[in-house]
Amino acid sequence: MEQPAKKEKGVVVENIVRRYHTKKETITALNGISFSAGEGEIFGIIGPDGAGKTSLFRILNTLLLADEGRASVNGFDVVKDYRKIRQCVGYMPGRFSLYQDLSVQENLEFFAAIFNADIKKNYALIKDIYSQIEPFKTRKAGQLSGGMKQKLALSCALIHRPDVLFLDEPTTGVDALSRKEFWEMLRRLKQQGITILVSTSYMDEAGLCDRVALIQKGKILSVNSPAGVRKAFPKPLWAVKATEMYRLLNDVKRQPAVESCYPFGQYHHLTFKSPGNDRELLEGILKDGDYTHTEIKTILPDIEDCFMALMNE
Repeated sequence: MEQPAKKEKGVVVENIVRRYHTKKETITALNGISFSAGEGEIFGIIGPDGAGKTSLFRILNTLLLADEGRASVNGFDVVKDYRKIRQCVGYMPGRFSLYQDLSVQENLEFFAAIFNADIKKNYALIKDIYSQIEPFKTRKAGQLSGGMKQKLALSCALIHRPDVLFLDEPTTGVDALSRKEFWEMLRRLKQQGITILVSTSYMDEAGLCDRVALIQKGKILSVNSPAGVRKAFPKPLWAVKATEMYRLLNDVKRQPAVESCYPFGQYHHLTFKSPGNDRELLEGILKDGDYTHTEIKTILPDIEDCFMALMNE
């Protein structure tokens, strides 16, 4: 007897297009997006505000219809099988969307009831997260700090033990310590086989994912591991600093040999169109500009450098 086809785990997105129509114009939020995220993988959607991340997540959570293309979650089509998808995913929107007037415990009980989930049975899944806010279980959700709201929202998204977890910019506006704790939680959840899709505008968080899709203006620029993205950086990358950094930025950009130059912390990062005598060119710019306290060095690119290079392409 032929066995039924096994449902494909994870998330598959194929040529998704989403447009928004206004009286004045049509805005293409997603323009032919394609990628796949495997079972038990932390997959990052990395890009600035307005890149299309939230539209993509709303489509994958069956809250928004695409104009073109198809997508599936755990083998279920996001249009035909939306009811099945809503039972097997957890979704944490970018904005805190729990009930502000309900207590911590009441919010958790409410979301468990929606999915007919047993809190005691599934408590082990959220224990590391919820135990940090349990001392405040009688406090109203609207009175929690940003980090505590984040932990409560994640607990509510997990209480029914989803196969796929969608986190839309979960660390925006959260302090550095809470961000670190949050990513440690995600690594523990990954070990339990949960597929995690997380969107963020923080480029440093890309390195914490197994693979990332870099997205800008509704288009995927690259899909790769963080190491693979860095390895694909096309040219030597230089860092330069001196007094009067703004004047230096303009002087460097005026050079015909310079391909790109942008501020990055205490330095300007730059590449040349035809790498060769790069150091001599930079030393000449600094000397001609009579700069002091100068420093020139080659550096390894990080994700933000790679993103900037892909944008220029």
